[in-house]
Amino acid sequence: MPEGPELHLASRYINTVCAGLLFSGKVEKSAVSKNPEVPFESCTYVISATPRGKEVKLTLMPVKEEEESLQLAEESSPAGQDPDSPPQPMDVVFRFGMSGSFKLVPEAELPKHAHLRFYTRESPRRILCFVDFRRFGRWEVQGTWQPDRGPCVMLEYEKFRENVLKNLSDKAFDKPICEALLNQKFFNGIGNYLRAEILYRLRIPPFEKARTVLEALQHREQDPALTLSKKVKLKRENPDLLELCHSLPMEVFHLGGKGYDPESSDDFTAFQQWLRCYYVAGMKSLRDSNGRTIWFQGEPGPMAPKGKKSHKKHARGKADLDAPSSKETKPPSKRSSKDSSSHEEPQGTKKHSRKKELIQGAENSPANGPRKRHARLRQKGSTCQDSPETKAPAEGKTRSRRRAAAYKSTEVAAAGSRQRQARTDRPVTTAIPLSSL
Repeated sequence: MPEGPELHLASRYINTVCAGLLFSGKVEKSAVSKNPEVPFESCTYVISATPRGKEVKLTLMPVKEEEESLQLAEESSPAGQDPDSPPQPMDVVFRFGMSGSFKLVPEAELPKHAHLRFYTRESPRRILCFVDFRRFGRWEVQGTWQPDRGPCVMLEYEKFRENVLKNLSDKAFDKPICEALLNQKFFNGIGNYLRAEILYRLRIPPFEKARTVLEALQHREQDPALTLSKKVKLKRENPDLLELCHSLPMEVFHLGGKGYDPESSDDFTAFQQWLRCYYVAGMKSLRDSNGRTIWFQGEPGPMAPKGKKSHKKHARGKADLDAPSSKETKPPSKRSSKDSSSHEEPQGTKKHSRKKELIQGAENSPANGPRKRHARLRQKGSTCQDSPETKAPAEGKTRSRRRAAAYKSTEVAAAGSRQRQARTDRPVTTAIPLSSL
């Protein structure tokens, strides 16, 4: 999103390409734009631009040419207006939104999203156009600077600093410092990437209370014995937050080009090299209460959103691309656990058959008759402990317990009946006196 430096660079671009260039005719608006028509027409006029914060004012100034100007005035002047009066200058104030910019192009190469067009007088004609593919940009005819915007952080530094420090009681400073920096009433020209860079270079947590951070600047005083050159040197070496709000945008402006403009690869490369925090690998990010992403390093601060974890940006190199993704390793599903237990069923069947053989062996052994039940119960316990059902997931434990209880009751009943049968089939022995032998 264009911020203060980008609008100042756009203003410089307009003044550079339009220097000595004459425009003519009507100002055209695209059919799809919802912005107002610009009712300006002149045989010859010039264009200049003035920036302030996140706004740019275009001034359309007619140039007097007696015969052509009078003829055009007679044809286009509204009813009741003196045709002898020349066209009046017009100011059009632009706010760029998310993707606004200005371009001067040949008429045959008009961009698709050129929503306002100013035609040159030369042949072949060229067009100065306002391009905005997202259509969030706005313009205001005969507009002025928005009254709820504070002094510009780049061109009106002293007024900007005074406006902030004398209004610290405002409720805007109850919010985290990262959110206060986007308030154009006090920080006109600061945007998302600038706030991240300012806070990072001062090591200020983004979710520290704004008033707490700024109140310390009210009592900042320099030694009066210092010379002017030493005072300037100290400010450069140890700038405070408000000083960086001025100096960092000026650094981006002096980089040249268009500032933050991913579409222009050459200019954007220089801008990327300037960045230290915003979208830089190794930095963390969180969304503030307005849904805007703030990039930072270290702890977020005491006013960080509750229940939200910071995300760390990683540089995707070849090693990252070759490494297996964590999403490829999936935990076993319920179906897979059931399938694994069903594959173990033959092993359980062997154990049940072994248990039956032990019971039958106990029945055939008269010496172990009274201990049959205890042996079976011990065998039952060991069998249940070794059964694969105990290794099933938690959701299958209840079903396993029910099966074990039913099986146990059935086996106990069967063991009782077999004991009674064994008593009836046991042969009766008669004691023979020793004397008879």
